[in-house]
Parts: sequence; C-alpha cells; structure tokens
Amino acid sequence: MGLALQYAVIAAVVALSAWMVLRRQFPGAARRLRVALAVPLVRDGRPAWMRALGLRIAPPVAGGGRGCGGCNGCD
Repeated sequence: MGLALQYAVIAAVVALSAWMVLRRQFPGAARRLRVALAVPLVRDGRPAWMRALGLRIAPPVAGGGRGCGGCNGCD
C-alpha cells in the first residue's frame, strides 16, 4: 500500500508540474485544452455538479474587463 501511495503522489506532482509548464510556455494551447475539457461538461441536461465543474475548468472570458483574459501575466 505504501508503494502505491508513493507512486500516486509522484504522479500527481508530475502532472501538476506538466500543467504549470504548459500554462507558462504555451498559454494558447492551455486555453484550448481547458475549453475542450469544459464544453462537454456545461451542456444542457448535465447534473448541476458537472456543470459547476465545467465552469471552474473553463478559462476566463477574453476581453471581458481587466486584461485580455489569456495568461494573466499582464496584471
């Protein structure tokens, strides 16, 4: 059990690190990935928890106020 937990923690750290690099180096690709993951979750007929998860995953709206809504690096 201890070895499986160790592998799970390492996998989570590697996935988080890969996401951070993707967001930092390729903000357009990260935005497209977030949209691709969020759109199926927010469709009509989905449960409320699934729609809420999709809204959390979805990137901020571009051009909707402060900054461009892209990489958030210009605040």
